[in-house]
Amino acid sequence: MSLDRDEYGNYVDTGHQGPGPRLMGADTLIGDHVHNLQNEHLGTVKEIMLDMQTGHIAYVVMASGGVLGIGEKLFAVPFEALSLDTSNHRMTLNIDKERIEQAPGFDKSHWPDMANQTWATELHNFYGTSSSTSGPSHLDQSSR
Repeated sequence: MSLDRDEYGNYVDTGHQGPGPRLMGADTLIGDHVHNLQNEHLGTVKEIMLDMQTGHIAYVVMASGGVLGIGEKLFAVPFEALSLDTSNHRMTLNIDKERIEQAPGFDKSHWPDMANQTWATELHNFYGTSSSTSGPSHLDQSSR
């Protein structure tokens, strides 16, 4: 089986059935926009955080606000709260823009201890996701 990259850097398995790529390089998501279901821009993907014990993606770090990176706020968003919108080459987060402004965030010089279970529980409670990272990742590759 041969995997090649397309023009976006996504790994393409020509024998794969279904919409979108099955495998992607994490670097292809860095810089992607994050929009909500109302098509409002919420931020951009800055980092992908891996759970090294399970091998799954734990969080996507999204930046919002600021000008040219100055004054922007960072948000750790549980990966399961996001879906991949391949037709628009972006991520989708089902949250109102006003609510994301109230999300627990941090600045680029003071990252939280993402391995801290209390922090993780509070974050997952905010986004309505499970703090368990067991099971396969869920990239929703359907077009919206």
